[in-house]
Amino acid sequence: MIENLTVQLKLIYRLMRDRRVNILLKLIPLFALIYFVFPDPIPLPLEVDDWGVLVICSYLFVQLCPPETVAEHLATIRQGVPGKWKDPANTGEVIDVGFKELDPKSDPEKQPDAGDKQG
Repeated sequence: MIENLTVQLKLIYRLMRDRRVNILLKLIPLFALIYFVFPDPIPLPLEVDDWGVLVICSYLFVQLCPPETVAEHLATIRQGVPGKWKDPANTGEVIDVGFKELDPKSDPEKQPDAGDKQG
């Protein structure tokens, strides 16, 4: 479900940036976003939930875009890096590392350069 949502969001983003999509069609997702942020000033004739407006507008936008453009962007999105998140295998091996704090006064490599001196 979340994978489909991310594909849909990526598709809408790519279609909004595509010059082959009519600029008037690009107003549909903008309207949905504005309505989602400010639902009260824009009365709708039907009683629709705010999420419903987003779903309907995103579906309508994708369906009205040129099919070959939608197919091209979907193919590009699906060619992304496949796979799912996997935690690294727990081998049980513990690597214990110590450290030594260096004193800049006793370490000659840490001495400030002549240009760094204030005075």
